[in-house]
Amino acid sequence: MRRSPAWQSLGIITIGSLNWNPLGLHWLKKQYSRDQEASKSAQNKHSMDKIRIDKWLWAARFYKTRSLATDEIGKGRVAVNDQTVKASREVKVGDTVKARQGDITRTVKVLGISDQRGPAPTAQALYEETDDSLQLREKTSVERRLSREPALSIEQGRPTKRNRRDLEKAKQVGWNDRWSASLDPD
Repeated sequence: MRRSPAWQSLGIITIGSLNWNPLGLHWLKKQYSRDQEASKSAQNKHSMDKIRIDKWLWAARFYKTRSLATDEIGKGRVAVNDQTVKASREVKVGDTVKARQGDITRTVKVLGISDQRGPAPTAQALYEETDDSLQLREKTSVERRLSREPALSIEQGRPTKRNRRDLEKAKQVGWNDRWSASLDPD
């Protein structure tokens, strides 16, 4: 029996080609791999100071997919530091991002960088919305709430069966004939 050098800190003993652990090999391997992944992701977060704007918008949950974010950027609906950008533009902490979604324009300051889409509270920690943007969104929502329903402004919609029959009768009487304001030679 000898201790495996890679698993020595976890108490795994190697017998020939078999690894044996008194507490259960499966649990220890999972724990060891989780520790390695956590240390790698921590190193990546510290080394990452810039990220593509489309990836950041997706991670910050402005858009549901990266391709939607890229499309909106391509349409000129996203600006970084008051300049329209391409999807490959890198954003860093401290930049100001304006993103238009429908009739609402949100202006946010970048507080964090992430290339992974996480839960909403984590995504909201990546940015801070400016006071002007919050006031504008509140004003827009109040206007939308108090405005009249667009469908109510339509006085007449599609003609009913009776209206269609009346139109057909009128066409047969001579509405389709050429009419002129000049005097008829009768």
